[in-house]
Amino acid sequence: MTGFKDLKTLLITSLSAVALASCGGGGNAPASPGEATGGGTGGGTGTGAAADCPTGTTNVGTVAAGTLRNCQLPAKITGTLNLPLRAGTVYSVTGRVDVGDDMGGDAAAPKAGAVKGVLSVDAGVRLFGSAGLDYIVVNRGSQIFADGNSAQPIIFTSKQSIEGTAGTDSIGQWGGLVVLGRANINNCPGTTPYGSATCEAQVEGTNAFYGGSSNTDNSGVLRYFRVQHSGFQILPNNELNGITLAGVGSGTTVDYVQVHNSSDDGIEWFGGTVNAKHLVLTGNDDDDLDTDSGFKGTVQFVIVRKRANGGDRVFETSNANNRQPPSTPQFANVTAIGRTGGNDNYVLNTGTDARLYNSVLTAPAASTVACIDIDDAVTKATFSSVYMSCPVAFREDSNVGAAAIQAMFGAGANNTSNGTSTLTSDFINGANENAVVATNLTAINPAFTAVTYIGAVRNSADTWWLGWSCGLTSGSTC
Repeated sequence: MTGFKDLKTLLITSLSAVALASCGGGGNAPASPGEATGGGTGGGTGTGAAADCPTGTTNVGTVAAGTLRNCQLPAKITGTLNLPLRAGTVYSVTGRVDVGDDMGGDAAAPKAGAVKGVLSVDAGVRLFGSAGLDYIVVNRGSQIFADGNSAQPIIFTSKQSIEGTAGTDSIGQWGGLVVLGRANINNCPGTTPYGSATCEAQVEGTNAFYGGSSNTDNSGVLRYFRVQHSGFQILPNNELNGITLAGVGSGTTVDYVQVHNSSDDGIEWFGGTVNAKHLVLTGNDDDDLDTDSGFKGTVQFVIVRKRANGGDRVFETSNANNRQPPSTPQFANVTAIGRTGGNDNYVLNTGTDARLYNSVLTAPAASTVACIDIDDAVTKATFSSVYMSCPVAFREDSNVGAAAIQAMFGAGANNTSNGTSTLTSDFINGANENAVVATNLTAINPAFTAVTYIGAVRNSADTWWLGWSCGLTSGSTC
């Protein structure tokens, strides 16, 4: 990924030695440093902890002062592993956990000998990692069904969070979730044709492959699902994000998902065609929405709030060094609250062709943040019904100047570059935002939901974010 990550690199590098030391080998990996350990399914009876663990997981003792039975996932999941909601039970990953084998990029002809895995997670379940290299990879051809509900979201988080010791600014305490699919990507090796089953690439952060020939590929369901305190830098510019969606197809459901306090991006898309709705991105230390490698999906209803003491861009839309066909992400109904300093809200580069509709971009009046920065002449952007309230509307630099960006912005309908924010609670529309005429989204892409307003949250009665997410309102902690 592109980016200016030197400060973050310094912050995270100090964690690397500890995280590397905790990386387990094959089979059931050993517990990460600091985890309580224990024997078979009847071992340990901490106060409130369940007596045993569900089939397919390993009892490794208790955590949270003996109140929770720690049931560890195997290093590889084949067949179906269900994680039921049980009193006194929490689940954990140690090292890399693979869901299935890599079945290749051709859904009609899976790799010989490769075995599918399915990870099914009940509403209300909590799962943790203890170190940076504790993470989950859902391989091509396998699936995750993490289907919570508004009252019982599924939470993947850090051990510190489970034990109540994660601070409000804690990032990078475990790896995160990587989902790999068989949809088209544009960073094919050599002369491999775009759209072919062998057009594949190795995903950032781990040695697993994504991409292929099935744009309707189904990697499962992420719904009412939170990832917290995640992200880890393997090498400079090679990181685990909160959630990585690489080559993920349109058959996959991503809806009501939050990433909170990732040390890298909130969600990064590498190619693929998956559509996402109802996202909450808070406290992430790099970009919140990062697209690359020919991504062609839609993203609608998004609240972004940058962290107070760090963070980078809200969007980085890229295109794998101007490969063809370009990334064409389509964003709608985004409300983005930028940070006081650092990089700009919406950064476009490397030949992407990005579209932004019905959205609100803001930054604090005391900041130096620009709403939009375009970094090269081959990059394109479309704007319609976008309301901006930033100290600087368009970044003036040696790449694409402010006047050229302004002309691109002005070519769209119902755009405002120098508005005054009337948002309440940072993300709920006020009079100025609701005065903007909305763009008809279903005429652009049927994957969008039809709306008559801009921004993520129309008014105080619009509560799609309430209950399952955290950290947006006073007293709501993660």
